[in-house]
Amino acid sequence: MAYRNDSDLSFLKNVSSSDLDVLVEVLIKDKDGDARLTEELTMHDRYKSHSPSHNQYWDLIAAEIQCFGGNSFATMLRGGEGVVYKEVLTDACDKMKVNYNKNASVETIEMNLLMKILTDSMENMKPEELKQIVEDLGLNTTNYSAQAVTAALQGAIKFSGFAAYQVALIVANAVAKALLGHGLKLATNAALTRSMAIFAGPIGWALTGLWALIDIAGPAYRVTIPVVIQVAFLRAKLKYGS
Repeated sequence: MAYRNDSDLSFLKNVSSSDLDVLVEVLIKDKDGDARLTEELTMHDRYKSHSPSHNQYWDLIAAEIQCFGGNSFATMLRGGEGVVYKEVLTDACDKMKVNYNKNASVETIEMNLLMKILTDSMENMKPEELKQIVEDLGLNTTNYSAQAVTAALQGAIKFSGFAAYQVALIVANAVAKALLGHGLKLATNAALTRSMAIFAGPIGWALTGLWALIDIAGPAYRVTIPVVIQVAFLRAKLKYGS
């Protein structure tokens, strides 16, 4: 496993070890909490010496992401290098049927993925739940349909980077709960905490059928999809979070 220079993952060197915890957990553990047979991160001497100070080996974490996104035989031919992150991301988006422009920035494509998950999860929400989300996130709408709330969220993201961070936080937290049994370890404001709780169940339900399809299509997606969601959250937090 070797890190391939990647401008879309190099920001990880500026992320704290505690914020990297969930990303590392997704990479090295399966849904039952057992060690993944295909991971290489924990075999590296730097991991053994410095874990859980994940920031000390951020490049190994990035390399693991790249290798999970690549074909094993092709990775071997490239001298242990995987594929660049944007390829991992767009492959995950294709699997989840996300509408995106392949020429757009990674940050924009990540937000398309997060909004797809959020939109799917809102389809079965009750009006009172949607109203609570509107109030908690300060959205500009009095229409509490899933379509109206989605439109209000999209509008908020265009005008505020913090709104993009809120979306990333809600989705990443819910996916971590669905996959690992626990959410993100962070402090946030009370209103946002309520929205995270409201979304936790519906996002988990929306993903349940997807995980079954992923297992059939190939278990690597069970790694790469939650991984790109966590990477999207970390990027948004570093840029817009507090």
